Amino acid sequence: MYYRKLFFALLFLPFLLPAQTDTLKTTLNEVVVTATKTETPYYTLASSVSILSSKDILSKQYSTVVDLLRGIPGLSIVQQGGPGKIANVMMRGANSNHTLVILDGTELNDASSPNNAFDFYGLDAYDIDRIEIVRGPQSTLYGSDAVAGVINILTKNGTSIPSYSFTGEGGSNGFYRANLSASGKYSLADYYFSLIRNGSGGVSASSSKYGNTEKDGFVNNGATAKIGFDFSEFGKLKLIYKFTKLDSDIDQNEKFGDDPNFTYKTEEQIFNASYTLNSFNGAWEKIFRGSVIKKLARGLDEFDALHPATFSDSYNKAQRVKFDWQNNLKVVENNLVTVGIETEKEIANTSYYSESMWGPYESVFPEQSVRTTSIYLQDQINIASSFFASAGIRYDDNEKFGSVTTYRIAPAYYFSATGTKIKFTYGTGYKAPSLYYIFDPLYGNPDLKPEESKGWDFGFDQYLFNGKISLNAAYFNIQLENMFGFGADYRTINIAEASSKGFEFSAASEVFDGLAISTNYTFTETKDEYSASADYGKPLIRRPKHQASIFVNYNYENRLNLNTQLRYTGERDDKEFYNYSVRRVTLPDYLLVNVSGSYKLMDYLTLTARIENLFDKDYEEVLFYGTLGRSFYAGVNINL
Repeated sequence: MYYRKLFFALLFLPFLLPAQTDTLKTTLNEVVVTATKTETPYYTLASSVSILSSKDILSKQYSTVVDLLRGIPGLSIVQQGGPGKIANVMMRGANSNHTLVILDGTELNDASSPNNAFDFYGLDAYDIDRIEIVRGPQSTLYGSDAVAGVINILTKNGTSIPSYSFTGEGGSNGFYRANLSASGKYSLADYYFSLIRNGSGGVSASSSKYGNTEKDGFVNNGATAKIGFDFSEFGKLKLIYKFTKLDSDIDQNEKFGDDPNFTYKTEEQIFNASYTLNSFNGAWEKIFRGSVIKKLARGLDEFDALHPATFSDSYNKAQRVKFDWQNNLKVVENNLVTVGIETEKEIANTSYYSESMWGPYESVFPEQSVRTTSIYLQDQINIASSFFASAGIRYDDNEKFGSVTTYRIAPAYYFSATGTKIKFTYGTGYKAPSLYYIFDPLYGNPDLKPEESKGWDFGFDQYLFNGKISLNAAYFNIQLENMFGFGADYRTINIAEASSKGFEFSAASEVFDGLAISTNYTFTETKDEYSASADYGKPLIRRPKHQASIFVNYNYENRLNLNTQLRYTGERDDKEFYNYSVRRVTLPDYLLVNVSGSYKLMDYLTLTARIENLFDKDYEEVLFYGTLGRSFYAGVNINL
């Protein structure tokens, strides 16, 4: 109990120390793209936004994107068995499939998944240059899946001067990581190429505290190619290809889940092209985008001594093809109108076969597809550099369930004399039923309608000492209706309801030269609102009411960098399947401490080290699933 009181007292540390003149990580004029689909100064936005810059990513030294997202206000993250395993992100208490994940303009949510969520397990952090997290309904600009918000991941671009980089790291549980990259510019073209390989012997995916001892490792390989062409007045063209292949060992979803030959393998390819052209002295900006994402996944559990009567083989294939034409019009001063047209086609097929003590079972979902065509309109205004507002509306036409209209308003007022911004947003959102929920022979329902949501937030940003200290607070409320559930015949129907409300608070300051401290706290109260549910009136599982983080970073003359993170996760409910019944259990709260450091030994050579879970805390993010104990890592970065 003592450490929790001390931890929450430290949340206020940024206010107790004087600010100096160095620039904060998030300045008033930092440009954000995701909130409006246009380059917009941070201080003019009404949306609740968090940014992970390249500097943040480098200082934290984490190897995966999911670890970078831990500690962001409003996000709850759960991973089933450590690195390389299923990892889901829930924003503001909503489901994981209510967050849209984008990588360089390509939507990553899995079209073959029953709930169309994105799994972060194989997304390496090495190529990542910046991450923008926008909380609150964003369907007006982004359509389905952006019910609770958007996570926009931007990879590195080519550099004006040729450079070559190698990163090598090794550590606990047989972890290894090697990355090679090259970037530069030749004539009209800039380029960035990288190769990634990492893996680990792992820990038991089923928690070792229940006697599970068989380790479940993973191997992750990836490649990225990014080429940009600048044709001056004839526009800019950018081409991207990204490949990821992950092989991971997993366990059964139960208390004694050890399984020595249960494997899950995925392969994903992303193709993306965009062309930007300005006309009439920048009054009309046209952006053409096209993307294709292909994903294959196979889970195989063969007979073994621990499970002599159990066998399963699953196969998933998904593809999403999308084209978007965005127009930004600056006809009137201090007014920006955005008009866009999109068309998207989702294609998927799956199969599943199993044998057990209950006999054989087979489910085949033949290839199906659905096209959605959309048009959206947004208007942004700026009055006297004090009042800022955006308003938008979107119309989506889905060839299966019909049309849906969403809208959003987001006004903000900035008092320059006091450095205070008051902000408010209100928006509606929707979640389209997945191909599985519509077409599956056993569970599908062709008459499904989309899930619907409405959400709002209200808050303030306060900037002190010319923006060297920032305070941010927001209250949020989300209502979810027509959620997907199952009827008496086990077919999917629109039946469930849920709500989530709470508040987010964050503060940041640079207190001495090179020393930066930031803190945040999130309170989330979720509730199952479906009266016929066994969980009616109870919190949604795996959503903690209380979450908080403290980050301390010290940089000495750009040679020595030290980083410490304290991350607190409060109690949350989960479910245990026991003797053909389900019962709720409460997972204990926990506090984790991670530290990392780097030292530039030479201009081209940097040594790195980090310790995760410094005090070897025993905890669970998901009931019965394992997590890493105290883990040590050391590495080297060579930049030429």
